[in-house]
Amino acid sequence: MRIGHGYDVHRLVPERRLVLCGEVMSYEQGLLGHSDADVAVHALMDAILGALALGDIGHLFPDSDPKYKGADSMKLLAKVIGIMCGNGYALGNADITIIAEKPKLAPYIEKMRVNLANAFNCDISRISVKATTEEGLGLGIAGIGANAVVLLDEIEK
Repeated sequence: MRIGHGYDVHRLVPERRLVLCGEVMSYEQGLLGHSDADVAVHALMDAILGALALGDIGHLFPDSDPKYKGADSMKLLAKVIGIMCGNGYALGNADITIIAEKPKLAPYIEKMRVNLANAFNCDISRISVKATTEEGLGLGIAGIGANAVVLLDEIEK
């Protein structure tokens, strides 16, 4: 088995849609980034790549490459999942914590879990998505951050 950790953060700005774990949310601001800036999926991809010792998403999908401008992070995740499987691993479980003061994420958590379970073609019991605030003390005021931890199991041959 392998364990990986990922972390990402993006600033909230007007005139962008807010996407977390592939779920588009009704909110007046979105996350600034070269792609759709899905901070939770970015952290998850970094965790997978870290577990495989393959670097990070900036190496795989550089923001200097115009083909990733506005990219759907769930499509990028599908590529990372392909790399994971191609290296002989399957998802054991994923645990994601999203740090945000606003919006309230509780109404979206189950939809986010379903989106990720579908991406991995796994049972939803392998996907944990949680949300927390920093009680107005930190990053959650101006942006949204996410931590992800994954356990990858070697595929039996």
